[in-house]
Amino acid sequence: MQNTPVALVTGANAGIGQQVAKDLAGHGYTVLVGSRDLGRGEAAAAKIDGDTHAVQLDVTDEASIAAAAQRIRNEFGRLDVLVNNAGISFVGDAGTPLEERARQGLLTEVSPDVVRQFFETNVIGPIALTQALLPLLREAPAARIVNVGSSGSSLTLNADEGNPQRSMFGIYPTSKSALHAATLGFATALEPTGIKVNVADPGFTATALNNFQGTKTVEEGARHIVRMALIGPDGPTGTFSGDDGPLPW
Repeated sequence: MQNTPVALVTGANAGIGQQVAKDLAGHGYTVLVGSRDLGRGEAAAAKIDGDTHAVQLDVTDEASIAAAAQRIRNEFGRLDVLVNNAGISFVGDAGTPLEERARQGLLTEVSPDVVRQFFETNVIGPIALTQALLPLLREAPAARIVNVGSSGSSLTLNADEGNPQRSMFGIYPTSKSALHAATLGFATALEPTGIKVNVADPGFTATALNNFQGTKTVEEGARHIVRMALIGPDGPTGTFSGDDGPLPW
């Protein structure tokens, strides 16, 4: 087993995930750049200063998850941080305006097949990957799991009739709400082990997920995710927070 701590970031070939990988490498971690397309992962890893390695990883594919877990065990012998960042926000033409994406994603409009696709990627995938990697995480001296969530998926905020964004509460925020709930489930189950599991909201960051209409840079969006990945023994678990502090579930 190597002495350097190891972090796996899913969906790290671009956007916030790539920036999180870059920042963790800057903190001295060996970083595994998870990517569905190995070539894109290798290209992303090559752009990051530090000890980085591309890992082929499709969170919707059981065989891909199993192979990634086995490779991490065999090649690195440890895993200290897992950042579940991979996700989808829209299915269709990448040039579709954000407002139209939101309309098409309403639960009154979206097809059951698309609902399944969202949940497979945004909820079941992170759960399956976390379960597969738990043996390694349990062996780490202070493992951390960070699930990338969204304040736009807060049930409390969207239940407020004064929130103008609630009209866009469709399949993407619904799936992220489910991921928030899964995070709390892992956190409570793992609390006796010392493994800390939290949701980090990057904020409205300009990435391909929102057709680059976000108001924050990827550097700004990655900041809180990295902060939660690096929390010490007195840090929280089972929380949902962003740059400005705790967020309501």
